[in-house]
Amino acid sequence: MKPETIANNIRKLRATLPDGVTLIAVSKYHPAEAIEAAYAAGQRDFGESKAQDLRVKQQQLPQDIRWHFIGHLQSNKIKYIAPYIHLIHSIDSLRLLQEVNKHAAKAERVIPCLLQIHIAQEETKFGLTPQECRALLDEGTWHTLHNIQLRGIMCMSSNTDDTSQIEKEFATARALFDEIRSKHFSNAPHFNIISAGMSDDYPLAIAAGSTHIRIGSTIFGEPEI
Repeated sequence: MKPETIANNIRKLRATLPDGVTLIAVSKYHPAEAIEAAYAAGQRDFGESKAQDLRVKQQQLPQDIRWHFIGHLQSNKIKYIAPYIHLIHSIDSLRLLQEVNKHAAKAERVIPCLLQIHIAQEETKFGLTPQECRALLDEGTWHTLHNIQLRGIMCMSSNTDDTSQIEKEFATARALFDEIRSKHFSNAPHFNIISAGMSDDYPLAIAAGSTHIRIGSTIFGEPEI
């Protein structure tokens, strides 16, 4: 896609977003040139799903980019992103949270993280069930992890044209967010992120309270993979 088209897509998309919603340009599968075009249009938040790809792009591209890790994170890849990652969206176990904490300590950082919640009617998607999320927080070990900061939740809706189902799933995520914020983070104003919504469903996610949307094809077109 031409740089001017990418820049145009960014501007049009931003014009539709309410105040307080962060646009994350999902740049996975797209080359550095496409990211540079979005950057030139003022975009600073980008999402990647493979640690090794992110490592290469982070070294090539402007250092004020805020990199978001949005894919399934393998423990042995955390070391590649710990020094600079802005936000990890995909924490799906206490063990993974402990590994992030370990590498964050080595990097002398506190890494912001989101708990990934499985709300979709699809087994292929990762994440904690709402009950697993409650159990993890109730168990309390996370309180001892001083080099991570839990900032909220992330979720993906089912891949369906049934908008009522998508609305129900996003409502479930919002209700869980409100519940765990009230129970565990009532004195933590930093627990304020709901990362939900992609190119096909982001208006529904925003209506349900999403603060961060993850948009790829609407900005960059379909990837050539």
